[in-house]
This record gives sequence, structure tokens and C-alpha cells, in this order.
Amino acid sequence: MKYVVLVGDGMADYPLEALEGKTPLQVAHTPNMDFISTEGKSGIVRTIPDGMYPGSDIANLSILGYDPRKYYTGRGPLEAASMGVSLGEGEVAFRCNLVTVKEDILVDYSAGHISTEEGRALIQLIDEKLGSESISFHPGISYRHLLVLKGCEKVRCVPPHDIVGQPMEENLPSGEGSEVLKKLMHDSRSILGEYMIWPWGPGKAPHMPSFKDKYDLSGSVISAVNLIKGIGRCAGLQIINVPGATGYLDTNYKGKADYALSSLENKDFVFVHVEAPDEAGHAGDIRAKIKAIEDFDEKVVGTMLDGLSKYEGYKIMVLPDHPTPISLRTHTSDPVQYAMFSTCELSTRRFIEEGHELMDLFIKGC
Repeated sequence: MKYVVLVGDGMADYPLEALEGKTPLQVAHTPNMDFISTEGKSGIVRTIPDGMYPGSDIANLSILGYDPRKYYTGRGPLEAASMGVSLGEGEVAFRCNLVTVKEDILVDYSAGHISTEEGRALIQLIDEKLGSESISFHPGISYRHLLVLKGCEKVRCVPPHDIVGQPMEENLPSGEGSEVLKKLMHDSRSILGEYMIWPWGPGKAPHMPSFKDKYDLSGSVISAVNLIKGIGRCAGLQIINVPGATGYLDTNYKGKADYALSSLENKDFVFVHVEAPDEAGHAGDIRAKIKAIEDFDEKVVGTMLDGLSKYEGYKIMVLPDHPTPISLRTHTSDPVQYAMFSTCELSTRRFIEEGHELMDLFIKGC
């Protein structure tokens, strides 16, 4: 039996007046997801536990079968794991965005979706100027980077994608250790001009059982996003890097599906994550979100369905990790729909309150 999970990040949304009361997912042409839903089983799952922030880290931990209330220590350490950055005793990792600030307003959480080459050069400059024996910056992809320092575990940070258009000073880190971070942020602006660093999602290294130990399946993860790769690495899954996978609207959709199918030749399970619908939601771009959903359906879901047909037994599940409504331009904790199709008779539940139970149902419910 082969197992496939396809995640369209932030794909869920609210009804929009501009779409005559429909959501982008309802308007989009999605024959492959429609097939999975109508020929298989579907339901609703709460991927964000009550009281937890609706981040992709928490949602995707849930989808992979890990209770975030038990295993989540912060976003930063998951990204550190993806980048091969080991955290020492007392070290805390932060996701570190490059952002655009004009006067006191945070105008772009992604520095205009800065290229990986330029972003890497800027973070390396910041590390040269502001790094020390206890403070280090590590370049990632596009605007997504990493800061590691000692202490500051209890500092409170605001994700930059939640405060686009808002005053920067009102949303700076607070609490124990915040003065260190605020100084780094202000100093980075004096170096970078219209750009600056924005640390958030602090935490220490997590400890979690491997996916193999939980489900007795070998598997891999495909994503352009360090966060998802980090979750996969912490779960002991193989990380597959796909050429042209950008984490944006221009990502190599079909390449992800092709590499996923190749991985199934010697693996039991593959988890494919596509960031593009989430990016369109954060941008408030209705047409871009519809296009991202349609590309996901045609080039990822459709390609996977075609390739899986050679196997005598397989299961495929497709879902968003959380909504990223166009009207809000940030994540919400609303439950999302999932759909499964299998060559065997599936068990399902109409509503799954504990999101980490979904993977048990998917793998064992047949």
C-alpha cells in the first residue's frame, strides 16, 4: 500500500462578495480534488488546537500525526532542523524574516519576495555586522532565514505577516529578553535601509518519535519551505529537494509530483506541501489564489492520481493545513475540509476534533 498526503497551504477561505458569495476553492476548476471528494470520503478536521496560534507549523504537525500540544516547541527550531543547524544547550532558534519598513509601517512581510540570492547576501552581511559568539544568523530561502542566540526563550514575538500595514514600534518583541532582539532589529535597519530583520517563533529543539516508529512506514517530505522540511526531518522522514520549487506562485508544481512519485518506488509514504495558495492569501490576491489552487489541482493532484494508478493499493488525501482568507490576509484557526480516496474501503469521520488523529485514520482506517 502506498500513502500520499497533498497539502495546499492556506487553500481554505471565506465566501467573498467579489466571487458572488463563494470561496476561491469553490470557484476554482478542480476536477482532481473533486474526484477524490466524490469518489472517496471527506470530512472536517481541526488542525489547530484550541488556544494555539494558527501557524503552518502547528497545523502540519497535526496533519503528520503529532499532537502540537505535546511536541511543539516553536517555529524557529523546526526551521533550524531543516537547515541542519544544531541547537546547543540554552540556545533558542527564531524564524527571521527580511521585511520592508517605510517610516514606522511594516509594508511587506517578505521584503517584496526577495530573491534567495539577494536575501542570502543580506543575511550574511547582518551576521558579519551583528553576529557574535552567542548570536548567529543563517541564510535560508527568499525572505525566510534563521537567528540563533542564547536566552530569549520566553520573549513574545508577533509574526510579521499578521501586522502588514501596522506600526512597527507597536509590534516589536516584548517580555524577558526582548531588549536584545529589539536592538538587533533596529541595528539591522541602519545597515539594510528599507529592509530589516524580524525575528519570531522562538523555541528550543523538539524531541518527537519518528514517523517510522509511529506508523511503521518509510517516507519522504517534499516542500520548498524550510518549516515543513524541518518537521519532516524531526519526524525522521527523507527530505527531497525539487529543482524550481520556490515556495511561491511560480513554483515547480509538476516537478513536486514527479519527484513524489519517484520516491514511492522505494518508500511507503510521501507528504507533498505547496505554499502558493497561502502566499496569495497573504497578498489578498483573489485571482492569484484561484490560479494557485487550479495549478495545485492539475499539476500536483492530477499528476499524482495518474502516477498512482499503476499500484494495486494506494491511499491519497488532500487538504489545506489552515485557512488564509483573502479578506484577512492572515491565518485563522477554523477547521478545514479533508478528502481521501483509496483502492480499499475507507473509514472516515465527519468531524475530527483532534487534528493529530487524522493520520491514524488515514493510515489505519481501511
